[in-house]
Amino acid sequence: MSNADDMDDVRPVLDDAWFEEADAFQGARLVRRGRPKPDNPKQPVTIRLDRDLVEWFKRSGDGWQTRINAELRRVAGI
Repeated sequence: MSNADDMDDVRPVLDDAWFEEADAFQGARLVRRGRPKPDNPKQPVTIRLDRDLVEWFKRSGDGWQTRINAELRRVAGI
């Protein structure tokens, strides 16, 4: 077996799936993909809330943490 045959085992198949996962560069700069970083990122915190309050927000479906955040902002007047 030649060296070229060994390389076929590690050489990627350059199909659409490969290009979707490949890093993109403009010159030497990596082009970021996905959601852009927000101007005002959220800060993770630990808070203890009454169980029935958390369950009430969860019953309304996905995004319950965002709704709690919105209510806190509304009450705080910000």
